Amino acid sequence: MNWYSKYISIFEKPLEEVSENTIKEIQEKLELKQQDNPLVSVVAIAHNEESRILSCLWSLSENICDFPIEILVINNNSTDRTTEVLNLSGVKWFDEPKKGPGHARQCGLDHAQGKYYICIDADTLYPPHYIQTIVDQLRKPGVSCAFSLWSFMPDKQHSKLSLFFYEFLRDVYLLIQSIKRPELCVRGMVFGFNTEMGRKVGFRTDIIRGEDGSLAYALKEYGKLVFITNRKARALTSNSTLNADGSFFKSFANRFVKALKNATNLFSKKNNYKDEDSNLIK
Repeated sequence: MNWYSKYISIFEKPLEEVSENTIKEIQEKLELKQQDNPLVSVVAIAHNEESRILSCLWSLSENICDFPIEILVINNNSTDRTTEVLNLSGVKWFDEPKKGPGHARQCGLDHAQGKYYICIDADTLYPPHYIQTIVDQLRKPGVSCAFSLWSFMPDKQHSKLSLFFYEFLRDVYLLIQSIKRPELCVRGMVFGFNTEMGRKVGFRTDIIRGEDGSLAYALKEYGKLVFITNRKARALTSNSTLNADGSFFKSFANRFVKALKNATNLFSKKNNYKDEDSNLIK
């Protein structure tokens, strides 16, 4: 059985279809995980995630680590039943009315008590030793942040075989890119950093996306960016972005062409990134 089998069994299911026993189990395990003096703050952001957040929290509640943690959720202007689900789970949560991942992650950073901060996305599941694996790297001298890889959930539209080849090619590209430009490999769902260092920089709230990579880039001033390839830190996320261009094949083709055009940039560092007008919040 895969580590994520039971979590995915309630993923994208209406609250009414989740058994009372499962909800009670999640409640009890979240309560046990919550500590008053955490070493690590595990912070999920959620916008209209009523059918996914319980799966995510279940996986976090069963993470195995040898240090105290806190699990927080930032409810980012949700208009569905996310608030109801959060209250039912018993997790500690805060409301951020300003919509956008930058605002949500900054809200989490403002409330975090831990020495280390781990970014979580509500539509993502995390393997049993995820938190431990990330923090083991963050505790090393000279490290400011760490990030890892991710897989997509297979479904009727995306077979395991097609996803395997897609992820294999993507992973190779990211590994090459990480040598000179690691900040471009960072995704907010698989990203952790030193909280104090992160607060010196803060998340950008003036851009639609890229708040994670922007923070990672700024953290290079304080220490090394570590790319974790260990499968213990490989999360499993929703495949909602795979058909962004109309179909899986078209999305793959467009990304492949873009990667080829940027191939020459893989072997040089970049000191400045210019914002695209289309990515600015106006």
